Amino acid sequence: MTKESSSPRREGVRPSSAPSKSRPRFRKPPLWTVVPAAAAIGALAGGVYGMVSTPQYNATSYVLVVPTEKSDPAAALGFATAYGRVASQVAILGDAQVWARVPAATLKANVRTSTSPDAPMISVTATSSDASVAVSMADGVARSLVVNGSHLQTSTNVKVLQFSRAVKPTDPVSPSAPLAALVGGSAGGLLGGLGLLVRPKRRRTAAPYGSVPNPSASESPSHSPHPQPQPETV
Repeated sequence: MTKESSSPRREGVRPSSAPSKSRPRFRKPPLWTVVPAAAAIGALAGGVYGMVSTPQYNATSYVLVVPTEKSDPAAALGFATAYGRVASQVAILGDAQVWARVPAATLKANVRTSTSPDAPMISVTATSSDASVAVSMADGVARSLVVNGSHLQTSTNVKVLQFSRAVKPTDPVSPSAPLAALVGGSAGGLLGGLGLLVRPKRRRTAAPYGSVPNPSASESPSHSPHPQPQPETV
């Protein structure tokens, strides 16, 4: 005979399993952290650019257009505007590249001119990584304008004179590393804020709920365990 176990078995009952360890879920950072993160990235990029980039120097020379006895100040003002617009072409055709000791393409890319609407004066500004080269380019273009104006003086009735020579710059015009970091941080924060404003909004969907059947509608009288008595007709 087999001995029955002292502990009775309960059919249909499974042994309880060990409680599972809950894994920590990664929580997403709030959306407002995008702005300071973008500002920090922009400041870092700006600081690196400020430290790596080569400093640039500006030197400015001034040219003055003076009317002769056969002309008037209005004509001198008009010729000053015209010379300012064609200064790059005049400098390339003239001897500016020889005086500045740089190629013509460098003069065209790094020299800009501007005129005043009130005075017949032309400012010639040259940019270079070397302060001495910037001075040579500005004075070379200004000298080329003076020579070209002297050749055309009989037809234009105006004199082109060099008003002042360029001064060797001591401080670069390119931003320093702290300034570049400040500008980069501001730009990064602005872009981060704009990104939050234009981001697409998520649509909230309602949670699905199961429909509860109506017991009166689901059970028909024929399948009811206790059928109702039907009224008799006379």
